[in-house]
Amino acid sequence: MRFDVNTKALLVAGMTAVAALAASDAALAQAARDQIRVVGSSTVYPFTTTVAERFSQTGSFKAPIVESTGTGGGMKLFCGGVGTQHPDMTNASRRITKSEFEQCAANGVKEIVEIKVGFDGLSVAMKKGGQKVNLKREEIWLALAAKVPVNGQLADNPYKTWKQINPSLPDWKIEVMGPPPTSGTRDSFVELVMDVGCKKFPEINAITDSKARSAACGKIREDGAFIEAGENDNLIVQRLASGQTGLMGVFGYSFLEENMDKLQGVLVDGVEADFETISSGKYPVSRPLFVYAKKAHIGVVPGIKEFMAEYVSDRSMGEGGYLEKKGLVAMPKAELQKVRSEVTGLVNLAM
Repeated sequence: MRFDVNTKALLVAGMTAVAALAASDAALAQAARDQIRVVGSSTVYPFTTTVAERFSQTGSFKAPIVESTGTGGGMKLFCGGVGTQHPDMTNASRRITKSEFEQCAANGVKEIVEIKVGFDGLSVAMKKGGQKVNLKREEIWLALAAKVPVNGQLADNPYKTWKQINPSLPDWKIEVMGPPPTSGTRDSFVELVMDVGCKKFPEINAITDSKARSAACGKIREDGAFIEAGENDNLIVQRLASGQTGLMGVFGYSFLEENMDKLQGVLVDGVEADFETISSGKYPVSRPLFVYAKKAHIGVVPGIKEFMAEYVSDRSMGEGGYLEKKGLVAMPKAELQKVRSEVTGLVNLAM
């Protein structure tokens, strides 16, 4: 097909207009959002929500939108790319993994600022008023692992009650509510409880292949003894408070601390979760919490740098700060100073 000069000129003009319109649409997309968007961990969610509320009270910026999507789900959204269609920050109840960091980079999210928030203990809790229970991590593993030692071999978990595991424990049905595999709380539970508890058994230590050994330690039974309760830890609290004695739940310490009128903690390896035991490291099932910020969005979505500064401020994260009152266990002063310096200096995360 042949085109005359006028037709070609019209085509060029049309293509130029389309390109200009696309560029205009991209610019509008960049400017379309005037609120910070945060996704991620249900455990970190109440802390970030509190910071967002205090931040908005300064009157300079709108309150950030905070969504509870779970740590894994939040990382997928956060690492999806750069641009206002993607979230600016994500909460995490564990550190970002190497594969997540690489996925971020592959999608253009190449500059990330890590905010270490403080510490949280993973609580095993039940309805208030029942017998006080002390569970060893190897007993929790025996109760919840998919396969456990039976006559010297790994077999499908036969245990129905805690008393079958240890005669000194109550004759309660094994029922534990906990987070799904997408949750950072689940990752931490596997790492801090299941992976430690399984090492007490020679049948596990005899597995020479590291991947097979890790799978044997971390795979949780699926016969109803462990109940996946979704990402909303408040639903677990409600179920425990209204459920039968012996029903247990796994969630961050902050949820236990906020519901002491309804719930009581289970001792783990003889230690009760509280601020002192978690911050000192005495409580064996504790973990650091994080928030990650997308550096490319600073200056595009208003207030991100200021929101990050509010997060690491003394009134927020310092000793006696409002996050401590929400159940967060504060970092030692020297560590807080280091975190604050890295955050306010927008130091890029390196792995």
